[in-house]
Amino acid sequence: MTAPFGTSRQVAVNPQATAGSNLNTNIWVVPSACTVTAVTYAPVTAITGANTNTRSVSLVNKGTDGSGSTVVATIQYNSGVNAAASDENTVTLSGTPANLNLSAGQVLQWQSTAVGTGIADPGGLVNVTTSATYA
Repeated sequence: MTAPFGTSRQVAVNPQATAGSNLNTNIWVVPSACTVTAVTYAPVTAITGANTNTRSVSLVNKGTDGSGSTVVATIQYNSGVNAAASDENTVTLSGTPANLNLSAGQVLQWQSTAVGTGIADPGGLVNVTTSATYA
């Protein structure tokens, strides 16, 4: 059962200036059971999407032992998918409801992944909003 009581975590993530490189950043150890209700990303400079060689950013649940790979939310900056500087853009939540449920001790990781030869990621602010979950 979820309740309206929730929280929002904002974390600054580093840039990945090298277009073809990836960067993974652990951003939060979940303190108690909750459900992710929204994820946004506000890059410090604009991101202009491109086809073939682009960038994907994702929030991934690494579990309690670091081996998890459950994608909670993701956005890929293809042509026409852009982000204005310092403006929050919505990161699409997983369509699988179970992927949004978190347990105490799980680690959330922000992954910035080059697609093809990639484009640069300027870094910015990730905001994860959750709702408390009760048994």
